[in-house]
Amino acid sequence: MLELQNIQVRYGYMVALKDVSLKVGTNTVTALLGANGAGKSTTLRTISGLNRAYRGKIELDTGEKKEIQNIEPSKIVNMGIVLTPEGRQIFPELTVHENLLAGAYTVKSKSQVKQSTEEVFSLFPVLNERRKQLGGTLSGGEQQMLAIGRSLMASPNLLMLDEPSLGLAPKIVEQIFDILIKLKSQGKTIFLVEQNANLALHICDYAYILEVGNVTLEGDGQTLLRNESVQKKYLGG
Repeated sequence: MLELQNIQVRYGYMVALKDVSLKVGTNTVTALLGANGAGKSTTLRTISGLNRAYRGKIELDTGEKKEIQNIEPSKIVNMGIVLTPEGRQIFPELTVHENLLAGAYTVKSKSQVKQSTEEVFSLFPVLNERRKQLGGTLSGGEQQMLAIGRSLMASPNLLMLDEPSLGLAPKIVEQIFDILIKLKSQGKTIFLVEQNANLALHICDYAYILEVGNVTLEGDGQTLLRNESVQKKYLGG
């Protein structure tokens, strides 16, 4: 569905991404792993149009191929690519239901919005229980569920998740990943940036390791779990 070809991103004189190439297959979970500062979030922000690619090509294929590098973020969303950002970034002064409706601003059909809302509440029952509660009063885990739910309201072709486990208790992280497994079983296409390499590799179909702006290793999840270098650097082996 998505292919990055030799993408380079610069912040002033600093090169954040150096000729990054990767693919995200349709109806798969693809993981992008790496340490802090490796360029993982920059990759997602560049796909979303929030960062400008200095060089290279980003190609989206949802029936026809389109080059989308450096297109405005709002147009990227209209093309079906939705980012759940790091740190959740919900609207704290809006209710849970209002936060969800904000995620559906590109959807014209009221019946589609209603259906998507019901699907999100089915996926996250706790959000239904708290639908009139202000977003800022939710727990961290509930806010992460709300952030994912808000992204799903746009019925994305590609759901991108930036560090969904960040700052959450292990039990809540397990719940979040159970939800990602459920989304995978429903045929969603997911591009996952995650520091918890063990969990990410267990649920993904394919993964890339990013180090200082370069893809240094790639392979299916089970193969990388057995890789000695990955075990030493990312799995505590």
